[in-house]
Amino acid sequence: MERDRYVDFLRAWAIVLVVLGHWVITGLVRHPDGAITAPELLATVPWTQWLTLGFQIMPLFFFAGGCAAGGSWARARERGVTVAGWVGRRAVRLLLPAGVYSGLVLVAVAVCSALGVDPVTLALVGWALAMQFWFLPVYLLLSALTPALHALHRRWGPLAPAGTAGLALLVGVLDLAAGVPYVGALDHVLVWGVVYQLGFCLRDGLVGGGRRVAVAMTVGGGAAFAALVGFGPFPVSLILVTGQNPSNTNPPSAAMLAWAVGQIGACLLVAPVMRRLLERDRLWRAVRATGGVSMTLYLWHMVPVLVIAAAFYLTGLAPQPAFGSAAWWGWRGPWLLVLGVVLVGVVRLLVPLERRLASLEAGPRADAGFRQAWRLWAGLGLSVWALTYFAGHGFAYGGRFPAWGAVGLAVGTVLVLTAGGGTTGVRGRTAPEEALEEAA
Repeated sequence: MERDRYVDFLRAWAIVLVVLGHWVITGLVRHPDGAITAPELLATVPWTQWLTLGFQIMPLFFFAGGCAAGGSWARARERGVTVAGWVGRRAVRLLLPAGVYSGLVLVAVAVCSALGVDPVTLALVGWALAMQFWFLPVYLLLSALTPALHALHRRWGPLAPAGTAGLALLVGVLDLAAGVPYVGALDHVLVWGVVYQLGFCLRDGLVGGGRRVAVAMTVGGGAAFAALVGFGPFPVSLILVTGQNPSNTNPPSAAMLAWAVGQIGACLLVAPVMRRLLERDRLWRAVRATGGVSMTLYLWHMVPVLVIAAAFYLTGLAPQPAFGSAAWWGWRGPWLLVLGVVLVGVVRLLVPLERRLASLEAGPRADAGFRQAWRLWAGLGLSVWALTYFAGHGFAYGGRFPAWGAVGLAVGTVLVLTAGGGTTGVRGRTAPEEALEEAA
């Protein structure tokens, strides 16, 4: 099947907007005593919550990810790759860079803690470096569930995401109206699972084939979101705001689901135009370059904020207009520009490491049986738990080193990496050949 450049564009575009969105809402304030804080923009300046309608772009990443994963799993099945073999490969591709990033951050936290760095400052830094982690355990779980979800897709087509959406709405009612404890956590997988399954439908031509479906999704999703926000209990912000209950993200709400459907519909409407534009070599090269470092951008994009904080805020060199004022917004341009320059430097330093990680062959064999890969399933469970902990608490909750989270992620990653000896392909294919086809 020919590579869909538009899917690659959606993933790259989503990553770029996530980075820009986090940078825009992150503001630093240096106090007279030299302390630096990061007021929550969405809570301090409430009108900025409307900006999240443009910057909450993660539905597109799950949508594009589902499309790519559906194709990868379908090709793997044809080659005789087992569930454990495929899931293990996908898990390694996520856990290796996440593990390296987390390991370096945790070492820095341990050193700072030993040197007596102020616990409040350490907790703030640890939170900033983990604010993007919510995505990792969810995506890891959806990757592990892909074979089962794709089986539902093959049997039911578009009815599969529709059924998942119905289940997600039921869980939301049980959470908000009935107050059933912990049930809402299921919507992290169900709501994003709907979007992921729509990606399967895109790959197989079950959505996006005509304008009527795209228009229905755009108008229906947008109208449902407006009703749920205007007349329902949900806020307009599509990013978590402290003290806001209910929220649209923790767990993902019916309003988030409606917005995701509308956003995907809008992307389907502009798809023909974008596919024509992506035939231009210059634009396509930019998309491929961004996609090639997408995981690095996602994991490391808050590090430049710390660099700028140390270089300009600790030294008192940064301008300090009133937080949220017109002058403050005027300085957002230079702020984004400097952060972008620093991030380019960080990425350049990390590219050799990323290539090295991509060349590693680890995890279960392509023909590993379910029971043979017990380390894989145990490792996935531990890794999901540890990543969820970091997403909710940061890397230095309470200003302390997170020993149990660090151990959980380390052990979980090692178990996945050592889940089965050998990397031989099946049916005469070598591991590099499999990786090359899977990347398409």
